[in-house]
Amino acid sequence: MSLTVREFFEAGRQRLDLEVFQGEAHLDRVVREPALNRPGLALAGFLRYFAQRRIQVIGLAELTYLKSLAPGERADRLKAFFDTGIPCVVLARGIRPLPELPVLADAHGVPILRTRAITGRFVQLAAVLIEELIAPSVRYQGTMVDIMGIGAIIEGPPGVGKSETALSLIVRGYSLVADDLVHLRRMSSGEIIGTAAEITRFHMEIRGLGIIHVPSLYGVTSVRREKRLDMIVRLERAMDSSEEERTGLDTRTKTVLDAPIPFIRIPVVAGREISNIVEAAALNFRLRQLGHDAAKELDERLMKQLLAERPQTRD
Repeated sequence: MSLTVREFFEAGRQRLDLEVFQGEAHLDRVVREPALNRPGLALAGFLRYFAQRRIQVIGLAELTYLKSLAPGERADRLKAFFDTGIPCVVLARGIRPLPELPVLADAHGVPILRTRAITGRFVQLAAVLIEELIAPSVRYQGTMVDIMGIGAIIEGPPGVGKSETALSLIVRGYSLVADDLVHLRRMSSGEIIGTAAEITRFHMEIRGLGIIHVPSLYGVTSVRREKRLDMIVRLERAMDSSEEERTGLDTRTKTVLDAPIPFIRIPVVAGREISNIVEAAALNFRLRQLGHDAAKELDERLMKQLLAERPQTRD
């Protein structure tokens, strides 16, 4: 996936404390290899394996080395550095660049960003941010909650009670991740992470009541910025009895971003407390992760009982 310097800057403006030092007109340059590089060897004149397609980070070590060079040699090294076609330069620790750097950057159309973060810390945080930006993503219709560490999306047709079910779970002490629309991205580890759009984060729409701000009503522990997706629960107004799962032995999955996610269908009928069932489904999923499958254990016990009661045949 391609990444521009502008996308990196906008995403990291607050998280990485980034500012545009120079070259705002060139922020649409493409980062052909979305990663970071500290160009120590390149500035020393060794360019054979230089990762010029990456975002270049200059910290105190690189700056001190450049200062140790004679002015003419320093200018030659920096010119060779920019001639490779780097996408942008990030100055860490809030350092002021040497006079040659802005001049060469402007001549090559390379933007210069700056952060007050320590170089090592910036590289760590920026690497995580880049992974998030380039991860495959999709928008998913539903409400996501965190139930004792289990990330569950509640989906279903409009008006079936997704937000109301989630609100009932929040009242019990669980956490909201996103309401109505969940932004999902698949990380390099294979995990799918869900979060809300920034503009609607921590808000819910409750029919008959309107928009509410969840942490203002239920405290900061009632919300989470993001959560791994573990299961999907679909609420349906009416289901054929033959389609209802009665034993739990038939496990279903739904493919999201090429990953199979456990999928449960729950019929919604009058007088049925759906939040109780969703909570039980999440806790049962957690037990299965720990190696305890109630449906399989009961099935095995029944089979053993049937075998024990089977009449013995005589020769």
